[in-house]
Amino acid sequence: MGINKLNLDDYKPLREVVFENIRKAIIEGVLKPGERLMEIQLSEQLGVSRTPVREAIRMLELEGLVVMLPRKGAYVANISKKDLMDILEVRVGLEGLAAYCATDRMTKDHIKKLETISQELEEAVYKNDVGTMLAKDEEFHTLIFEATGNKRLISMMINIWETVYRFRLMYMSDYSSAVNIVDEHKKIIEAFKKGKANLAEKLAKEHIELAQQFMIEKLMQDDRV
Repeated sequence: MGINKLNLDDYKPLREVVFENIRKAIIEGVLKPGERLMEIQLSEQLGVSRTPVREAIRMLELEGLVVMLPRKGAYVANISKKDLMDILEVRVGLEGLAAYCATDRMTKDHIKKLETISQELEEAVYKNDVGTMLAKDEEFHTLIFEATGNKRLISMMINIWETVYRFRLMYMSDYSSAVNIVDEHKKIIEAFKKGKANLAEKLAKEHIELAQQFMIEKLMQDDRV
């Protein structure tokens, strides 16, 4: 496991810092699906006692990121094909709704920022900088959600993005997929510029459906998930 020792200067309560760090490690694939979570090992790696680790594991179980198996202990939860399909089905709907609602609420500043992010993403693609690609893709979609002014939509979207992080990483790491993402983003921006809400919704849904197909195919190929 590659989880790092905590910075205990953080202003947050210790149990919250432990929870966030273990959660991040699971979402980013440092702690892999099916991997056992050993309290002693995690506490040593994080530099804390077992109590906040135990509390964090319980909280992660409530989120569905950890499963407790009788007489075996805690394990990082696997995600099934059905789970992924359910999550992405919701994401398609939310992305379409966000694009539709954002169209009339999009300011010139929003459009300018989307174009800048799109350009930065394109540059990252041609440098094969996957970390920046992931960040810029998320920044692009987050800005659209923020433009809706709907806090519920934003909150739901953040949760979904975290759940499928490792699949987004696979998608972005595929060069042809990344190039397509750049083109798809540009088309969505053009729909916003023209004030065509229905078109923006359609393009946003198609954009996610392509990623959905790729992710499900990868899941089918990966026996470890």
